[in-house]
Amino acid sequence: MEKAANHLLSLINDVLQMSKLEDGREELSSELVCLPDVFYDMKAIIDGSALDKGISVDFSEDSIWVHPYVITNPLYLRQIFLNIYGNSIKFTNFGGKISTKQECIEEKDNVITYRWIISDTGIGMSKEFLKHIFEPFAQERADARSNYHGTGLGMAIVKKMIDKMGGTISVTSEVGKGSTFVVELPFEMGAAPEKSKKEEADKENSIHGLNLMLVEDNELNAEVAEILLEDEGAIITMVNDGQQAVELFNNNPVGTFDAILMDIMMPVMDGLTATKTIRALNRPDAGIIPIIAMTANDFAEDVQRCLDAGMNAHLAKPLDIEKVKKTICEHTIELYNKE
Repeated sequence: MEKAANHLLSLINDVLQMSKLEDGREELSSELVCLPDVFYDMKAIIDGSALDKGISVDFSEDSIWVHPYVITNPLYLRQIFLNIYGNSIKFTNFGGKISTKQECIEEKDNVITYRWIISDTGIGMSKEFLKHIFEPFAQERADARSNYHGTGLGMAIVKKMIDKMGGTISVTSEVGKGSTFVVELPFEMGAAPEKSKKEEADKENSIHGLNLMLVEDNELNAEVAEILLEDEGAIITMVNDGQQAVELFNNNPVGTFDAILMDIMMPVMDGLTATKTIRALNRPDAGIIPIIAMTANDFAEDVQRCLDAGMNAHLAKPLDIEKVKKTICEHTIELYNKE
């Protein structure tokens, strides 16, 4: 029942995103991004998912980032590659392998184009299905792929995002011999930030020693977030749903937690309801404890729903640890100033 509910929620989210991509409602915002950092964060998520299936993932260690700083949309970038790797992991059996080759193929007029070749030893696809893989709700039913469940929108969303970024994606595959995805993306080159400014920002955004409650029902997401946060020196207490979060907060003394990182869609009690419940508690810190949303939905209306429920801020999944640190620090500083 829970798997069916999660599948339905995933389908609804994908349909909404696909609809917004198709009718142009989702604007492509850009910012300065360090590509090696983005891929380093993604690698932790990909490795964790692959490990559960005994799959080895080889990221080419000789990858050369000719120009690491670019102007792009980091959320699109993460969604594109996490979808592709997720697809490879899903359709690769235990003991299989996924390899990646990354290279710069062009540098011209302040635009640099990178190519990624992602190959797996999975079950592969038929020639007929390959013709439709980037179409909405494309799912192969004639062979073993029908045993793997999904919304059928992942690759269609990837294609729309890549098109919007001015890139290309292609795939070759053979039943029983795996698949190879080739992604080419152009980026406007960006100037590297001054080292002193970055060091200063890292110091200002330190979460070392902070006691954080992490509320997340997905085991892999929870594990990845815990690793990222603990690597920065934070002290993490994890719970699996909104009801547990309310009880943990209410049963501990004032000041136990510096902030709460709250998933939105969870069983028993969702994140919005949990936030409203915490805010209504009769204790001095109920109204001021920073509660930060974590969700795959990054649309304006989703952000507003979180704020209306009493949350302080919104973070898009997959988490960008630098944004997480900055957001936590901004709101814990506000908390200390109020005190």
